[in-house]
Amino acid sequence: MSQDGAALEAAGLGMRYGRRKGTVLDGCAFRLPAGRICALVGPNGTGKSTLLKLAAGLLRPAEGTVRVLGGAPAAMRERVAYVAQNKPLHPQLTVAETLRFGAELNPRRWDAGAAERIAYASGLEPGAKIRRLSGGQRTRVALALAVGKRADLMLLDEPMADLDPLARHELAGALLAEATEHGTTVVMSSHVVAELENSCDHLLLLGGGRVRLAGRVDDLLAAHVLLTGRGPDFGPHLVVEQRPTGRGSTALVRSRGALDGDWQVEQPTLEELILAHLRNPAAEPLLTDGTAPAQQGATA
Repeated sequence: MSQDGAALEAAGLGMRYGRRKGTVLDGCAFRLPAGRICALVGPNGTGKSTLLKLAAGLLRPAEGTVRVLGGAPAAMRERVAYVAQNKPLHPQLTVAETLRFGAELNPRRWDAGAAERIAYASGLEPGAKIRRLSGGQRTRVALALAVGKRADLMLLDEPMADLDPLARHELAGALLAEATEHGTTVVMSSHVVAELENSCDHLLLLGGGRVRLAGRVDDLLAAHVLLTGRGPDFGPHLVVEQRPTGRGSTALVRSRGALDGDWQVEQPTLEELILAHLRNPAAEPLLTDGTAPAQQGATA
């Protein structure tokens, strides 16, 4: 654990993939406190997978820094578990052999019981060959390896994409229960925003290669209101998104004091908050207290 309690921190982080793909991350900066279950969200191509690979030590940044558990990613690999989108596993091995392989690679921290609970909960046979498994079954084995490693930080890139809704709900619950019990920090990218709202307590929203929102979900939601009705203007309040409706307009605003006008005021859902910021990438970023790197300071 880092001395300041940060599980993952980036400052001025930049990454490029040649001329054709261009810049993926550009001045990306944030701080993720330890012990959080963090949703990593953003449009396709905005750098989510790249950020996770940088944190896992699989890529080196073109500029800036990324620190994991207080150190360089390459030096912290023993304490980090990473599950890629394609779930790379050895096809010739059985499920049981794959778990034994995980134990051999992580002899000091391996939790065989936790790995087996994740791998075999759905009736998967230990002798089943990896090459014969469905996409969802491969996902279960890959996540079993991540949990069995008993890492301090788990980096999961679209981990539930291959699962049906019921299996996704069951496996996400088991995975997050293991993480919560052991204080593991989890960073999980996903496009299923509604599910993230029920499982994650922290949000990291990327857009245009930079962090647009970062902080505890409750703090980010409390900083915004959803207004419906009519009013002369929004005064000092920052308008993230405004759309006309039959009753005037509906706007998601970052609240900065009292409101003038006849407005119906509601608390936005996480999905409404995320979609509004995705539709307006020019909106002023918000990093709540404790989520901005020390040299940057939080914005509000």
